[in-house]
Amino acid sequence: MPPSSDEPEAPDGAERGSAVVEFTFLSLLLMVPLVYFIITVGQLQGGSFAVVGAADQAAKIYVSQPDAASGRAAAEQAVLLALADYGQAAENASMDTSCEPSDCAAAGSAVTVTVHLAVPLPFVPFSDALRLTAGHLTASATQTVGRFR
Repeated sequence: MPPSSDEPEAPDGAERGSAVVEFTFLSLLLMVPLVYFIITVGQLQGGSFAVVGAADQAAKIYVSQPDAASGRAAAEQAVLLALADYGQAAENASMDTSCEPSDCAAAGSAVTVTVHLAVPLPFVPFSDALRLTAGHLTASATQTVGRFR
């Protein structure tokens, strides 16, 4: 008589190989959300780098222009270029400028450029219609208009 065990043995071996199926199912169930989370955090980090770089470059470009109108136009182009470098869509971003004192072209004025970016969720179909975002990022940079340009 063979020694007894706690688990009854299946007469036809029907339970053989079920551990592989269970492991595969549970791995997919746990790994897919984890990988999606990592991709989303990477998108947020890339967006963070994009807005900081865009705000910094736009403020530097703004103060080097001869007047406020050309400064704003050049700053907007700098923001679009910086966002494109990081793979962010231009339609998800906006830029605000403020000056202290109110004359942005006067020497000694502090020009602050603020860039806002909505980072969309990755791999979401119809994301334009649904307006689902992973986060809203904002960065500001301030530069002083120099005496000599």
